[in-house]
Amino acid sequence: MYRYQILIEYVGTSFVGWQIQKKGNSIQKTVQSALSKLLKQKIILYGSGRTDAGVHALEQSAHFDVKNKIQNIDKIIKSLNFFLNNKMISIINIKKKKINFHARHSAKERIYIYLIQNRLSPSTVNKDREWHIRKKLDINLIKKGSKKLIGTHDFSTFRASNCGAKSPVRTINEIIVSKSNNRIKLKFKSKSFLKNQVRSMVGCLKYLGEKKWNLKKFENIIIKKDRKKVAPPAPAYGLYLEKIIY
Repeated sequence: MYRYQILIEYVGTSFVGWQIQKKGNSIQKTVQSALSKLLKQKIILYGSGRTDAGVHALEQSAHFDVKNKIQNIDKIIKSLNFFLNNKMISIINIKKKKINFHARHSAKERIYIYLIQNRLSPSTVNKDREWHIRKKLDINLIKKGSKKLIGTHDFSTFRASNCGAKSPVRTINEIIVSKSNNRIKLKFKSKSFLKNQVRSMVGCLKYLGEKKWNLKKFENIIIKKDRKKVAPPAPAYGLYLEKIIY
């Protein structure tokens, strides 16, 4: 048995998410089916984590096992992309790994980015690729708020009601907030995130940037752990899984 890591880029707009669902097309099912056809055996993909419907990935990581060693990886990548590119999926790389490598359990850090277009007019080029917000956001307030989220905390406030994680405690290693022209980019680094955590945090940082909340209220929202008082989550289409660090 041989184990391989596969790196996948995709636009999540037309998918129900990474994970196979009872209804609708998933990234996992689409790539798994293409691999199974090309390698002429049943392939099961194990992803580094789930991305929800509409969320994109610049480099999702997964692994799979095959009976025989793949002789020509470049040929397989080209063939996969021939079938997948029209579905807005691209295979970046396939790497042979030791049998104890696991796309999810071996991950040391996950990096997500969220993109906001902060101007009067929406973008046509980046439609469904970033969150368009007309009201000017205070970037310095957003930076101050993001610092309150760094470290180990109970993130129940930002947890989806159907989140299956055993504990709401997570450690955010770093949040980088930057602005170039009218685009704001928020980068989040952690070993793992709760379901909807990043989108919920971005939604609250938006309220802060719009000055609907001040810093004290933002802090109280985190402390009280009451999802009823939280801002609406940011839309899925502005979120990207950027990279998995091993």
